[in-house]
Amino acid sequence: MQKTTNKTPFLPKMYCSIFGHDYQVTKKVTYYVKEYTCSHCKKQLTTNSNGNLIELTPKFKEINAILERIHEKRIQRSKMKTITSSIY
Repeated sequence: MQKTTNKTPFLPKMYCSIFGHDYQVTKKVTYYVKEYTCSHCKKQLTTNSNGNLIELTPKFKEINAILERIHEKRIQRSKMKTITSSIY
């Protein structure tokens, strides 16, 4: 019985070990929290509370989803306040 693992192809992994990762923003959670993915080896990172890049684990995916939901509600509430204040 074979175990399925998240294997990265050899060439992109070797490329990243020689030249470094090429991270690109894949998701903007808030203004200051973003998720990044390496374009070669598909390694995923996010920013932590200190602003440092850390590996994107299921725990951090859940935290980012909650942060994004809170952030979106706050933006919508802010827009509604400006709309209602401009009417009166």
